[in-house]
Amino acid sequence: MSEKQYTYEEFLEIIAALRSENGCPWDKVQTHDSLKPCMMEEAAELLASIRIYNKTGNPENMVEELGDVLLQVVMHAQIASEEGLFTMKDVVNEVSRKMVRRHPHVFGTGSADTPDEVLVNWEEIKKEEKKDKDWVESPLREIPKELPSLTRAVKVLKKIDKHYEKGSTFEQDTAAICELAEALRRCEPQADRKETEAVLSELLLRISDVARIAKIPQEQALADRIEDLIDKYE
Repeated sequence: MSEKQYTYEEFLEIIAALRSENGCPWDKVQTHDSLKPCMMEEAAELLASIRIYNKTGNPENMVEELGDVLLQVVMHAQIASEEGLFTMKDVVNEVSRKMVRRHPHVFGTGSADTPDEVLVNWEEIKKEEKKDKDWVESPLREIPKELPSLTRAVKVLKKIDKHYEKGSTFEQDTAAICELAEALRRCEPQADRKETEAVLSELLLRISDVARIAKIPQEQALADRIEDLIDKYE
């Protein structure tokens, strides 16, 4: 006897049942805030599953982790629905409208022949969409604090270069990195922790700016290097 094949609509019903009065004691007390760590964890596990797929060619874990991310999305939508804010249909409708709006070269009369042109158009359309929105923050404040610090650093540096002042050059950054490395060498971590932390944080910021200039995804680059280190010992 084959296993039951569930539909998307049935999945929504399952989540609603878990949140109902006679549902699961854990699921029905969750809030948007309490689920934040779950979303971060599931996103990280999805990234791990992609790495596993690239290494083994087996997509089984990736299917599971994509489902877990979808679960988080539907849980948030279900909570919002119970609060009378919006439903999963609204979420799907909004992201569909966004994809159509931001791809005029596919769904309209726009033109974009390269990935870079697509990104330029995307940012311009995004900027236009945010006009007169009372929840929109400044270019720097709109970058989520919840991002990994290395990723956030590059995004902040890009925004500064675009909206405020020209960023440092590769030569300026590498010269500063050499000076900071020498300053770090002179630090005494046990005696002056604050000074060591200040130098180290500035060094990390300069390295992040090199990643910005070189267009290197430093979070992934560091993750790959850590994997190499683990492979060395296991």
